Amino acid sequence: MKKIFACLLPLLCAVLLLSAGPARAAEKMTVLLDWFVNPDHAPLYVALEKGFFKEKGLEVELIAPSNPNDPPKLVAAGKADIAVSYQHQHQMQVDQGLPLVRIATLIATPLNSLVALEDGPIKKIADLKGKTIGYSVGGFETALLKVMLEKEGLKIEDVKLVNVNFSLSPSLFTGQTDAVIGAFRNFELNQMAIEKRPGRAFFVEEYGVPAYDELILVANAKAINDPMMRKFVDALEEGVQYLINHPDESWKLFVSHGRENLDDELNRRAWKDTLPRFALRPGALDKNRYNRFAKFLQKEKIVTKVPPLDTWAVELP
Repeated sequence: MKKIFACLLPLLCAVLLLSAGPARAAEKMTVLLDWFVNPDHAPLYVALEKGFFKEKGLEVELIAPSNPNDPPKLVAAGKADIAVSYQHQHQMQVDQGLPLVRIATLIATPLNSLVALEDGPIKKIADLKGKTIGYSVGGFETALLKVMLEKEGLKIEDVKLVNVNFSLSPSLFTGQTDAVIGAFRNFELNQMAIEKRPGRAFFVEEYGVPAYDELILVANAKAINDPMMRKFVDALEEGVQYLINHPDESWKLFVSHGRENLDDELNRRAWKDTLPRFALRPGALDKNRYNRFAKFLQKEKIVTKVPPLDTWAVELP
């Protein structure tokens, strides 16, 4: 019997190997960030470092772009799988005909704000009459400002606008501007506090602007039914849950593996302020909220039309 078993053993092993089949290779995914790596991207990096993507059979590469305007366009062209974008930017690009669909949310509240120096003369928005306001990106930011001013009885013509590119805080420090629109409440406000020139923020959603998602994830419309997209969103949700439950451990993961240059005072402060703004259910879609903001963009002439929601924003099955 021992001899018979010894002869049959190789055959049995071969049968077992064949029945198990070859090990399935991980599906590779390329995710393009919207800017340099920062705490806004924390759920992505926690999911990566904790192996949540890997557990779903995904090999995810996160790439910071050389040009922040490129990621959604590259996804639309099929050159990458997912891009980090902004809700208003996404709707503008859809309005331009790009085949992009929102599949998840990173930051579920506005970050944009109107900021003046705390010890300056601007105590309320009405104080901005005749003052100079800086901005970085025309169109959306100036539309936000227009609505905020109207809420307080002013018109956009009552202020002077100046493009300061991305030098928002410096323009306040030097007196070039009296206030700036487009300052992110989790970064510029902390940067100003570190410089010991604290800012006074007016939050857009409190002055007539419908609430919206600041950072979202978009995919090519042709790819949203690919099962790996659902796997990606599920892994991202695991990353968010771990991040919220273990913020200190998550911070260590975030600044590990060559990202130690992120371990500075500004990012530590931004990390703390961004935690409560992450979408706890990244894949969930509030249809009424999205439609409401889309109509706002159309009213303010940021987009020309509002297509059916399921053509540009979905909750994956």
